[in-house]
Amino acid sequence: MDSQSLIGMFFFPYVGGGHQIPMIDMARVFASHGAKSTIITTPKHSLSFQKSIDRDQKSGLQISIHTFDLPENVDIADVDMSATPFTDTSFLQEPLKNLLIHYQPDCIVHDVFHRWSADVINSVGVPRIVFNGNGCFPRCVQENLGKYKPHEKVGSDFEPFVVPGLPDRIELTRSQLPFFARQQHPHGSFPRKMQKPDENSFGTVVNSFYELEPAYVEYFKNEMGTKAWLVGPVSLCNKNVADKAERGQKTSIDEQSILNWLECKEPNSVLYISFGSLARLAPEQLLEIAHGLEASKHPFIWVVGKIFKSAGKEKENEENWLPSGFEERMKESKKGLIIRGWAPQLLILEHSAVGGFMTHCGWNSTLEGVSAGVPMITWPITAEQFSNEKLITDVLKIGVKVGSVNWVSWSTEPWAAVGREKVEMTVKKLLGGGEEAEEMRRLAKELGHKAKRAVEQGGSSYNDADALIQELKSRRQP
Repeated sequence: MDSQSLIGMFFFPYVGGGHQIPMIDMARVFASHGAKSTIITTPKHSLSFQKSIDRDQKSGLQISIHTFDLPENVDIADVDMSATPFTDTSFLQEPLKNLLIHYQPDCIVHDVFHRWSADVINSVGVPRIVFNGNGCFPRCVQENLGKYKPHEKVGSDFEPFVVPGLPDRIELTRSQLPFFARQQHPHGSFPRKMQKPDENSFGTVVNSFYELEPAYVEYFKNEMGTKAWLVGPVSLCNKNVADKAERGQKTSIDEQSILNWLECKEPNSVLYISFGSLARLAPEQLLEIAHGLEASKHPFIWVVGKIFKSAGKEKENEENWLPSGFEERMKESKKGLIIRGWAPQLLILEHSAVGGFMTHCGWNSTLEGVSAGVPMITWPITAEQFSNEKLITDVLKIGVKVGSVNWVSWSTEPWAAVGREKVEMTVKKLLGGGEEAEEMRRLAKELGHKAKRAVEQGGSSYNDADALIQELKSRRQP
C-alpha cells in the first residue's frame, strides 16, 4: 500500500515510564492495524524502545521515531524514566507546532500530562486525541468525587463514605484521596486541569478493554459524555521474548536467569512483588516486607525499586535495610529472588509458576496482572491507585487488600504503613490454596482469557482500534 494513503498517527508520550511505555505499545498496536505511526520523543528516551521499533520495521510495519533535541540546560528525566506529573515539558511547544504544520498527520495522540499541548495542537487544526493513562473505572470515580463531594460530608479522614452515582457500591476514605482533595474548596476539590484536555478534543484512547469494566465504559461514554476508543491491553502487542524482556529499562539480572529460577518452582507458587517505577518505600517498610515474606515461607521475586533516603542517610546501602543475612538465606534456599531497579514484568507475570502479584495498583501493572490471569495483593500508594484497588478487590474480586490506607505524594517522606504480620497473612491467604483464593484465581484466569480475546481479530479492542482508523479516514477530503 502507498504510504501516502495510510492514516498518519503521531504519538506524543509523556517521559515517565508509566505513561511512555503504554503509549509506545499503543503506537505499535495502531501500526499493526495498518496506520503509519510516528512516536515523538527525545533522543535519550528513545533508547528504551528503539530495538522493538527496529523489529517492527523489519516485519513490515510503518512505524518510526521522531526525536526533538533538547536545549543543553534541559533534562526532562533521567533515563530511568523518573519524571513525575509535575515535570515541565512546555519547552517542546515550538518544536511540536512546527512538526505538525510540516507533516499534517491525520491525528496526534498526546499524553494528558503535556498540559500545554492542547492549545498548540488545536491552533494547527490537527485532530487531537487524549491519552490519560488510566482506565474508565478510576476516571468515573474521580468524576463523581468532584461532582458530589462525598468526602466533604464525613467527620474524619478515616470515616468511610460511598461514592454516589456509580454502578457499584464503592467506599473510600479521605485518607485514600490526594492531599489537595481533602480540603473544601468553593469550586470543587478536584481540579479540572487534568480533565480539561478532553474538552474540544477528537476523543480519548483508553488502555483497557470492554469486558474488564463494561458498566464503567458505558458510564464513561454515556453519563460523562466522553468519546472513547478502548484498545487495550496494549502490553499484549509484545509477543516475543525480546520485546517483553527489553520493554523499559535494563534489568539487574538477565531475563534467562530469572526464567531459570522460575522453572524450578511449582505452578502458582511464586509471589511477584513490584511497586512500580515511581513509588519510594521507607527503609523501615522494606524491613517489614522482608520479615513478612520470609515468615510466609512462600517463594517470591521482589523488585526493590526506589528507596526513600532521609536526610543524613543518603549513603546507606540497601542491604542495611533488610534483616541480617536475609539475602544470603534467600539465595541458599532458592526461596527468594531480589531484583534491584527494573524487571521484565511481562515475562515474569506470564510464567506458570507465578501465582500472585503484590502490586501498588498502578493502572499498567493492574492491567498486566489481569492480562496474565494472576490474582493480586493490593498495596496502593499514590495517584489513582486506591480507586484501582477497589476495582481489583470489590468489583472484579481478584485480589486481597494488604491494608494500606494512606495516600502518599511523590514528595512526602514515606513510612512503614503495613506491618510484617499483615504481609505474612495476606501472602498466605493468596497462595495458601484456600477456597477464597482459588475463586480469585479462577476469576483472574477468566479475565486473562478475555483480555487476550479482546485484542485478537474480531475482539472488542481490535474492533475499536479499527473503528478509530476508519473514522479518521472518513475525515479525509475525497
